Amino acid sequence: MKKIVGMMALIGCIGLSGSTVFAQTEFHYARGSLLNPFTGEYSSTNILTFQNAGTWKLGSSFFFIDFLDDATDDGFNDKEFYGEWYPTLSFPKLLGRNFKMGPVVDVAFISGLNYDGDANILKYLPGVRLSWQIPGFIFVNTDFTSVIDYSDGTRHDSGFLFDISWLKIMNFGNQTFSFMGHAEYISAVDLKDGSGTYEAWILAQPQFVWDIGNLFDTPNAFHVGIELQYWSNKLGVKGQDEFRPQLLIVWRLD
Repeated sequence: MKKIVGMMALIGCIGLSGSTVFAQTEFHYARGSLLNPFTGEYSSTNILTFQNAGTWKLGSSFFFIDFLDDATDDGFNDKEFYGEWYPTLSFPKLLGRNFKMGPVVDVAFISGLNYDGDANILKYLPGVRLSWQIPGFIFVNTDFTSVIDYSDGTRHDSGFLFDISWLKIMNFGNQTFSFMGHAEYISAVDLKDGSGTYEAWILAQPQFVWDIGNLFDTPNAFHVGIELQYWSNKLGVKGQDEFRPQLLIVWRLD
């Protein structure tokens, strides 16, 4: 499960400020040497991402689809696509009430869908999102969800996910930098046919990007930076751990 955060920040910051309807579309290009956990080999991998983040009067929505291709013809990340969608429904907005409980400023129902085209994987992730007001951050969200498998072929038992996502904006002179990302923990689950177990994993994808559009009088349009990917027990394969930097280029549409 790979959730690229990108400008999911837009959901968080607008969600905290009110019910303004808003949408933001982005294209990402990432390149790095990534691990095939089934062979233990690394291969140069290109990832093109289309994503959209937005709000509606009672919540938010975040969608992305990755198109992946690596340099090794081994049946893994070979012209592959993978997508996730996370709509939310804010309980305070649904009830028409303001909400604040200490640093928690919103509670929402979240309903995730994960789909992998090559492996025919389909998972449903219902749960709860807490939005936090943390000094120095535009937003911090925590998600607690079940992971229910509806894949074709071999399926696994239901598990659970905990995810934290964040955004921090930093200005140095007339230049703007963003530190954003997410980290998730997914519990271990047994295969329903009794043939094995997907190990628990931790996936963290912090991103640090520079708004280079400021150099060309087009702020907030083009960003460049790095994404660090740490993945313990990648895709549930025991002992297959990855820690790799990736070049990240972002084109944000108005």
